Amino acid sequence: MNVTVEVNGVEKSVDCEPRTLLVDFIRTKLGLTGTHIGCDTSNCGACTVLLDGTPVKSCTQLAAMAGGRKVTTVEGLAQGAALDPVQEGFHVEHGLQCGFCTPGMMLVGKALLEDNPNPTDDEIRWAISGNICRCTGYMNIVKAIQHAAATKAAVKEQPAEPAGVS
Repeated sequence: MNVTVEVNGVEKSVDCEPRTLLVDFIRTKLGLTGTHIGCDTSNCGACTVLLDGTPVKSCTQLAAMAGGRKVTTVEGLAQGAALDPVQEGFHVEHGLQCGFCTPGMMLVGKALLEDNPNPTDDEIRWAISGNICRCTGYMNIVKAIQHAAATKAAVKEQPAEPAGVS
């Protein structure tokens, strides 16, 4: 069957078996290996992607279920050379160690900040509770998402440059 999705802003149309999982479609058919395969049971969250802006565990979704929809993977966070505030937060606050859970954590953080630009620690912890990290103890991941929230708020508060000024 043919599956057409918009991945990271680019429409892709690929043939695959009807039983192909979204995680396998992303990794093998599209070559985007930032989405990790962890437990294959939806417990760890390493395979998390955004489907129309909502975090989903791609090991439990068929690729066909994403047909006609927008998929965002970790590769789609940065805009050219500019890191997304969530990526910057993970870098600045040391929100990763081995990095295996990082793509899923970043995407959950991004979705959280879209819905709630100023989350509390408890709200961040609840949002990432479906993603397992075996290295960090989560403290720096929470700090990373807080950093991203502060960065986004600071950018939003900057006055626009007057027209004609360069």
